[in-house]
Amino acid sequence: MKLYETEIPARKGSGQSARLQCYLQEYSPKLGVNERPLILILPGGAYAYTSDREGEPIAFAFLGQGYHAAVLRYSTAEYVGDATAGDSGKDDELSLDPEARMQVARAIAHIKENATAWNVDPDRIFLWGASAGGHLAAHYACTWQDEMPELTGLSENTLKIRGLLLSYPVITSGDHANRKSITNLLRERAEDPEELRRVSLEHRVNASVPPVFLWATWTDGSVPAENSLLFAQALRKASISTELHLFPVGGHGLALADARTMGPEGKENVPYCSVWFDLACAWLKRVSSIEEA
Repeated sequence: MKLYETEIPARKGSGQSARLQCYLQEYSPKLGVNERPLILILPGGAYAYTSDREGEPIAFAFLGQGYHAAVLRYSTAEYVGDATAGDSGKDDELSLDPEARMQVARAIAHIKENATAWNVDPDRIFLWGASAGGHLAAHYACTWQDEMPELTGLSENTLKIRGLLLSYPVITSGDHANRKSITNLLRERAEDPEELRRVSLEHRVNASVPPVFLWATWTDGSVPAENSLLFAQALRKASISTELHLFPVGGHGLALADARTMGPEGKENVPYCSVWFDLACAWLKRVSSIEEA
């Protein structure tokens, strides 16, 4: 394995940047496969921080299945709180949105720019996001074609991803919202009805969303299962290929749901739910093999 790390520059005046950590399979002429798909991982953390349990361990798990992996430590509220306004002096310069989505876009662009050198298949880049990282991944997937080219100056071909994997994602800003995530995302705009609807992703699904793998738990007390159900319903209405798994047990933030990613109290070790990873890998193989239209 090769480890590559770089900073994703901030947009001018935002005072923020992100860190991209790439975990790359070694090239070998004795291997029959070298150009591999890559999973770009967006950890959760309520837009307040990025979770260590949903970062490197997830990357290593995908590495073990033959994928390249990368973790994006995108800007969160802890950075916004320490930042100062840019040249314009506008507070909006420090907003997590669209800054975090733009960081995702730049990370994808950076990976595609280096695809040949890193033996990455540029047409098979997937986003994986958990909790608030799931919101960021889904928000990007809903807007990569209509908003992100203008925001970033990048082409649609550069911004395009092959698929979206979501673990217990934050989706809605409505009745079933994880209010902490939405407040951290919107800050002073968190009571603005238009802004709340804009980041409520069940209203943002469109035909450009790629295929989706989605799982959650019925007993999640932090991000209610309705988040995933609302998103799945919207995907169904838009005829987006979707695989949904809803487990009857388990709390929030399970990550791999086994001993590799449990916290100090061990409550994230829920073996019944750990099958999600095998199901996700089966889904990845199926979606990776579907030829582009």
